[in-house]
Amino acid sequence: MLPREELIAAARGEIEVDLLLAGGSVANLLSGEVHRANVAVHMDRIAGFDCSSARRVLDVEDCVLSPGFIDAHVHIESAMVTVPEYARAVVPRGTTTVISDPHEIANVWGEDGVTYILQASKKAPLNVYVMLPTCVPATEMETSGARLDAPALSRLLAEPEVIGLAEVMNYPGVLFRDAELMKKLSLAGSRPVDGHAPGLSGRDLSAYISAGIR
Repeated sequence: MLPREELIAAARGEIEVDLLLAGGSVANLLSGEVHRANVAVHMDRIAGFDCSSARRVLDVEDCVLSPGFIDAHVHIESAMVTVPEYARAVVPRGTTTVISDPHEIANVWGEDGVTYILQASKKAPLNVYVMLPTCVPATEMETSGARLDAPALSRLLAEPEVIGLAEVMNYPGVLFRDAELMKKLSLAGSRPVDGHAPGLSGRDLSAYISAGIR
């Protein structure tokens, strides 16, 4: 079966699932209720509740299962700890996934700094996805420890954990169509590009959004 068809069959209880979390309760975050239920997991996906059989059964009696928090925008290096130590602080409190913008470490260490975040994240018990810094330095008037140009972004975009481009703080560069910034934005393709343009309005805001920034 194709993966999608297999997941459908697992959800319908037609095949043996990979894992059954049995005997616990599930927090319904929409209604605020807590329900007794077994949770079926197949191919690393939650396939549904209960099932006919499972390859592995994990007893979660007296546990409440709930979705993990997703921190949609974070600068891990600003916490002044390594990625595994950051995970040690946030995972026990319910955060299972973060979207990291390694802007600060890129300003100091450039492409190598972003690569460090990507590599260190592989060793952490936390899902870490990265939005690549687009403005290092933030503007040409700033002095930073490194630069992150379009070729560097192109190389980093090949990493599977990279899901888009981070805050485009240099909105004057967008409005005046700075050549280097235009190259960076063109690399995104269909991936999201985060905005950062406080106070921008009217035609300038329309122009900024027209560049594909959200």
